[in-house]
Amino acid sequence: MLSNSDKKTLKGIANTLDVKYQLGKSGITDTAVDMFDKALTAHELIKIDVMKSVTTEVMELALDISSRTKAEVVTVIGRTIVLYRKNPKNPKIKF
Repeated sequence: MLSNSDKKTLKGIANTLDVKYQLGKSGITDTAVDMFDKALTAHELIKIDVMKSVTTEVMELALDISSRTKAEVVTVIGRTIVLYRKNPKNPKIKF
């Protein structure tokens, strides 16, 4: 569980990240979950842009993705989801 200060730090780091991942009209597929899982292992912190063609509520998508990837939702701003999962073998982000 992330503390408020940890979330604040991660939001600052996420602010400098470009959105690299998109969730399209097909929604949360196994392929998308696998891609997000690999990205979290490699980068620990990722931003996902939810396309306008997706009709599901963005927070609902964020919670679903986070539960399936065992990540934590840092924030949801508009149609952008920020997720964090610490890499147990090689942590990159220090608090």
